[in-house]
Amino acid sequence: MSGAGQTTGRPGCWVSPAPEGEGEEEEVGGGGSRGRVCSPSEQTPAMASLGLLLLLLLLAPRPLWPSSLPPPDTPEGKATIAGFILSALERATSFLQERLPEVNLDGVVGFRVLEGQLQGVQEKWAWDPLLQPLNLRVRKLAARLAPLLHRSIFYLRLSDPEYLREFQPTIQPGFWKLPQAWTRTNASMVYPTFQPEDSFSEEYSDLCLVQLLGTGADDRQPCRLSDFCRTLMTRPGCSGYCLSHQLLFFLLARMKGCMEGLFRQTQLYMNLFCANMMDLNQRAEAIGYAYSTQDIFMENIMLCGIAGFSDFYKLRWLEVILAWQKPREGCFGTPDAEDEELLRAVEHQQHFLTRVKRREKQFTDGCSSHNTAMAVAALGGFLYALAEYPPGNGQLGRSMPAPPNGH
Repeated sequence: MSGAGQTTGRPGCWVSPAPEGEGEEEEVGGGGSRGRVCSPSEQTPAMASLGLLLLLLLLAPRPLWPSSLPPPDTPEGKATIAGFILSALERATSFLQERLPEVNLDGVVGFRVLEGQLQGVQEKWAWDPLLQPLNLRVRKLAARLAPLLHRSIFYLRLSDPEYLREFQPTIQPGFWKLPQAWTRTNASMVYPTFQPEDSFSEEYSDLCLVQLLGTGADDRQPCRLSDFCRTLMTRPGCSGYCLSHQLLFFLLARMKGCMEGLFRQTQLYMNLFCANMMDLNQRAEAIGYAYSTQDIFMENIMLCGIAGFSDFYKLRWLEVILAWQKPREGCFGTPDAEDEELLRAVEHQQHFLTRVKRREKQFTDGCSSHNTAMAVAALGGFLYALAEYPPGNGQLGRSMPAPPNGH
């Protein structure tokens, strides 16, 4: 799971001033300017190009959230929001059904996460007569997904058998568990500066994930941790996919039940990583959700939502994700636009994805397997948060103790 570039330049400087976050949840994730503006001599050509894109985005008028979604603190508002989410998920499932032989493993992971979220929603809504029409849609969607996910393993075995062997646990039913408790991010844990995204290596990250899962060709013992992987997965200052893969590492450790050594500090590292992922999402919001930030924006919501951070489920963030879906195809990917600057940004992003995401599947119509996977898992998280607790303060989850049923 990897993909979009960040606005960082050399360590300690930015292509443009780090924007301050906005909105009623500002105190949750921090914000404000950090570091300094890169001088012209420090900027690479790619940085200059990205800086121009960000400047254009900052000058362009953009809507301010909270959004046009109805308040979720009434049964009617809750049902309306849930209906929007379910419609998007139904269209995305149709995309999966039509492209199943071509969807890669990362794409299947997103829908497997969604399957667990739908099961959690069904359990929450089972005894509420007012929600039975929606719960029926959830059951039907889950019934559509199950055979598709089962069949996907056949196609993955044909297209990339080694990658399937290494990461097959992540697409097994029941692997992804819902949060046992809700918490919120702590802005005081945000790094003063971020490292450049170019320092991220998906190959090294995958080696550590395979070692953790115990699915390597020579080592089948899970929860193993080399000194190299300990250093890589706890390195401070990461941003973008380097940061999200650090969180993914500890999430997989939790799903596998790893409890010894470094993994005794799993929650501490999750707190640290999600605080910084919140900060980066707020930066993406401040520049108008540039296309180059959308994939990592949704990945951050997906992963930190699974980790139990309720403040990622903001209504205004839900609305922008819903707006990114291609209505005809049902997928998520490159935007339909004739704007020349935006198209250049799309081309730059696709080049970056090819370099960083070795197994990214980009379809000719602009659909992205990875974007779609991150979107459906993020949307499934929004739906579960909506079902889990009464909403408040413009977001769908609250900091509350573990639910009685253990989800």
